[in-house]
Parts: sequence; C-alpha cells; structure tokens
Amino acid sequence: MTGLLPVSGAALSADARLLSAIRDVGARRGVDFDYTDDAATAELLGRHRRTLSAAEHGPLMWLGSLALVAAVVWPFLGHAVPAFEGRPELAFGPAGPLLVVAVASLVVVRRRWKRELLHPRLAGYREVLGLARAHGVPVTHVPGWLVGRSLSGDRETVPVPAYAEVTYAEVEPLPAGPTLPAGPASSEGTDKTTETEEAARKATEGAAPTTPPPAIPSKPASVASYEAMADEGGWHDEAGCLLLFVGIGGVAWAFSEENPLGYLASVLAVPLAITTWLAGARQGRERQRLREAAVEYVRALSAAQSAGAAVPELSPALRKLLEEEAEKVRG
Repeated sequence: MTGLLPVSGAALSADARLLSAIRDVGARRGVDFDYTDDAATAELLGRHRRTLSAAEHGPLMWLGSLALVAAVVWPFLGHAVPAFEGRPELAFGPAGPLLVVAVASLVVVRRRWKRELLHPRLAGYREVLGLARAHGVPVTHVPGWLVGRSLSGDRETVPVPAYAEVTYAEVEPLPAGPTLPAGPASSEGTDKTTETEEAARKATEGAAPTTPPPAIPSKPASVASYEAMADEGGWHDEAGCLLLFVGIGGVAWAFSEENPLGYLASVLAVPLAITTWLAGARQGRERQRLREAAVEYVRALSAAQSAGAAVPELSPALRKLLEEEAEKVRG
C-alpha cells in the first residue's frame, strides 16, 4: 500500500517538456535530486514522513499538551485543595508559568514541523506534482502530510502549486507543392533515400523490440461499491443504544407509575435495538469485505506503477483508504 507514489518516474519522463521543467526545479532550489527515480523518491518521502511524525508526537508535544491541560485545570481545582486555602499564589499562581511552558513548547513544535515541511526537496517535489498536473500527467494522490494537513486539519499549510495548463499546438501539414519532373537529380535523391532507409532498417533489425507499457488494472465492481458506501453507516451503535435506553426507561416508568404502556414501549424498543445492531454488524462485515478488495486493487495499481504504467488519480475514498493503511503500517 505504501509503495504507490503520487506519480511515477516513467510518467514524468515520458514528456520531454515536463522532464526539462522538473530539472529546472532542482536547479532553482539548489537540490541535486532525481525526482524521476522512484526508489529514491519513495525513500525521500518515507524519511521526511517519519521526521514529521516525530515532531508531531515527540516529547516536546506531550510536554506542551500536558502543561496546557494543567494550566487550564489548575485555577478550577487549586482553590479546592485545603492546603491552598487562603493562599491565592498557590491556588491560582502556577497556572501562569504552566501556560507559558505550554505555549513555548507548542510554538517550538510548530516551528520544527513547519521547517521540515519546507525542506527544499519536499518543496521541490510539490512543484513537480504541480507541473505534472499542468502537463496532463495524472497524480494518483497527494499525501495529507506532504501539504501540511496533519497539524492543520483539512487546511493545507503548503498546498501543491497550481500552474497554467500546458497545451500542445497541433502541427498542420504543409500544403502539397507542384510535382517535380523526374530527372537525374531526382533519381540520385531517390537512390540516396533508398540507401538511408536500408541502413536504418539494418540498424533496427538487431535492436530489441520496444516493450508496450503495462496495462492498468481495471476497477472491480466491489471497489466501486466500496467507494459508494465508504462514508455510509456508523449510526447503528448509537441508534441501538438509544432504543435500548428507551426500553429501559419504559420499564422504569411503567414500574413507578404502574402503567402497562411503559412495558409496551420496552417490548417494541428492545427488539428494534437488537435489529439495528444486527443490521450494523452485517453492514460492517460487508464494508470490511469491500475494503479488502479495495486494498488489493490499490496494491495492483502500485505494482502497475512500479512496472511503468501511468496510474490515474484515485477517488477520494481510495485516497482516504491509502492514508489509513499507511498510518496502520507506520503503527
């Protein structure tokens, strides 16, 4: 799952104009890196992803978070401690230094995270993705951490730059000219052309035949079903618990008020809660089955990309699945 790159080196190298623009990116940013090398690019992304994760979940982040919680809670709990009674400097005073420590720690974490995100090679890779889109090369997905969504929610801190779409002008055929009469010069030119074609034919006879690009796996119906129902459900547990509470409340009301209608509500609500839970369990099993099919499909796309195929852009559901599987692999 983690082997699927946003765009393969083969797709970047297929367009001479795009390849030239990518080389200009490295020269402009002063980095000596080949973005068309898939293995080196995967190692680059993995290394910086680990560094960003360490900044997000490191000791300084924990220190800042705990100090912030303590600073917020202290004024409410400090005056309740008997030993601090009549001593406001102990009941409320520590909240100030704790808040300073929390803010300083979180600011340092944020600056380290942002500095790593703006690393020249990562910034250059974001430019490469923007250039690929501008040249019509499909980008399968853009990892959330690469554009700074991990600490900023849905907002992209450093989005992929957008460039104007590159269009290729069609070359019109030259108008047909007058036919020259055959003569000695024409005969000589024809002989030379024939000799050139013969030499080219002999030169290409021993050459290895060009290998056609591998085919992109077709999307199975199960994957399309997963994309359609990826965000559905999730309410069965809550609804079942609510119905169960209604049934328990009905029994309690019927017992206290000696009204049999409460028992009737319980008889209706409890079976409905069980039915809701069973429906949720069935939907969960079906979603898990479709999820496994989607994982296999993305793995097949990754293998095709490694073989040189230009993988199309993933759907939002598959991009989310890719992020979840990558987080699961990282632990």
